[in-house]
Amino acid sequence: MPAKSKAQQQAAGAALSAKRGETKTNALLGASTEMYETMPEKELEALASTDRGDLPEKKLQQD
Repeated sequence: MPAKSKAQQQAAGAALSAKRGETKTNALLGASTEMYETMPEKELEALASTDRGDLPEKKLQQD
């Protein structure tokens, strides 16, 4: 499952780093905390490895 925005890709990368023990979990903020707690490492890898080239900064919300 590829990331839908650069913000989502970055949050997944932070959560993955914490899950692997490379970063302390108390350094996580916002969405990365929830991702760390609820997503398996394999799913975080898929999100974090998404190419950021054509992704928007943030996903536009649809009404």
